[in-house]
This record gives sequence, C-alpha cells and structure tokens, in this order.
Amino acid sequence: MNQVVKKKRNTDVPALKRKEYEQKLRKLHVELVKLQEWVKREGKKICVVFEGRDGAGKGGVIKAMTERVSPRVFRVVALAAPTEREKSQIYVQRYMQHFPAGGEIVIFDRSWYNRAGVERVMGFCTEDQVKRFLSNVPPIEKTMVESGIVLLKYWLEVSPEEQTNRLTARIDDGRKIWKLSQMDLDSYTRWDDYTRARDDMFRATNSAWAPWFVARSDNKRQARLNIIEHLLSSIPYKKVSRGTVKLPKRKIARSKPLSASLKIVPEAEC
Repeated sequence: MNQVVKKKRNTDVPALKRKEYEQKLRKLHVELVKLQEWVKREGKKICVVFEGRDGAGKGGVIKAMTERVSPRVFRVVALAAPTEREKSQIYVQRYMQHFPAGGEIVIFDRSWYNRAGVERVMGFCTEDQVKRFLSNVPPIEKTMVESGIVLLKYWLEVSPEEQTNRLTARIDDGRKIWKLSQMDLDSYTRWDDYTRARDDMFRATNSAWAPWFVARSDNKRQARLNIIEHLLSSIPYKKVSRGTVKLPKRKIARSKPLSASLKIVPEAEC
C-alpha cells in the first residue's frame, strides 16, 4: 500500500500552535463550503470512510471537517451494534441504506470495515465470515464507484504510546469518559491482533478503484489539516457563483413586550 496522506512524523517537530491551526482550519472550512455548494448544484455523491484504532482521532477529524457546513449535506453515520434483524441481513445491507444520494456527502465514523477489524479481533464473527467479507468488499466498492460515488477511505494510524496517552486521559475527564467503553478496554490489550487484522484488510481491499489512504495521527491537529486538504484535493470541485448577497430592507413594527406567561431561561452570572 503506497498511498500515504502524511510523511512519517518527525517527533522533534513541535505540535501546531492553536492559533496557527485555527487559521489554517478556517481557510479549509471556506473550501469545504465551496465543495458543499458544488456537490449540491451538481448532484454529486461523496462517501468518506474513517477507520482506525480506538483513540486514533477519527472523531476529531470528523468534527473539524463538519463544524462549519450543513448537516443536511455532510451527513455523519455512526451506527450502533446491529439489531437481531440486522444480524440476519446481508452484512453490508445496513450500511448501504446510508450511502449518499445526489447532493450528499456521507461520512462513516467506522463502517462496514468493522467486520475486518473489531468484529474479527473480538470474536463477533467467524474467520470464514471475515474471508467472505474481504473477498466481497472490492466488487461492492467497485459497483459504488461505477454508480458515480466518489469513495475515499482513510485509516488513521496512531502509535501505541499515543493511544495509551489518549485513553488514559479519558478516565478522569467527565467530558470524555463516555468514549471509554468496556469494549475499548478489552480491545486495548490486543494491539498485535488489530495490527494483523489491519494488514489483512489492507491486502484484500486496497484496490485501484478504492485505495486506502493512511494518515499518521499522533499529531492530532496536523492530521486533521492533512486529511481535509487531501480530501479537497481528491475532488475536482469548483466554486459556485452566488452573485452579490445583500440583505433586503424590512420594516419592523414597534416591539411589544413578551407575554408574562412565557418561561424565561435564567441568565448565568459571568
């Protein structure tokens, strides 16, 4: 596999300062809005897959990518565990219903590749099911691409040391503790098993029509910028002219006080 978003990280290079990161991200947000408007106008279909170990930074990339665009165009799909009915379906069936229609960009926060990763490592499927999946996925993805879907698959590669730092930081952080499930704890001990599963997945599904792109993610801010820049460079979008935007004149009648029956949210002390 030779598609790599970012060169091997030099650990001597300091992390991006927040101000510099935000300035660069702001420019990328402008481009993402241009992409959004082009996708809407042209009826394009974009599908973006994010995979990686727990703590690799998938959520942070997705948040950075979507915080300034319309959720009606950029749809994030993060499926829960399958129901009993879904377990009886063709494996990829529950994902296919979320594939993009014209004018949509669908982002999968983990995807059908769960079968090649967590399900395989944690024993939720058989080896025969994994082999069948790895053999079936390339033609399915070829059908997606031939139907007009632009499919981009990203693997976020985090080091074991950085993964430990990030998972440890979740333990005492009330904002992040929900990210540390029992599954995450069980998975943490199986680094080598995940490595073997990852490599098998790459060998079987890194196709000419749907290659994997690997982004080293120890430096979270830089990884976000790298991936967004790569995504934008992979889609030949053009700026959609909106003409001159100007607020029209309006008349406002003399305001009346709010009804005393309404409940008012208390204002917090600063």
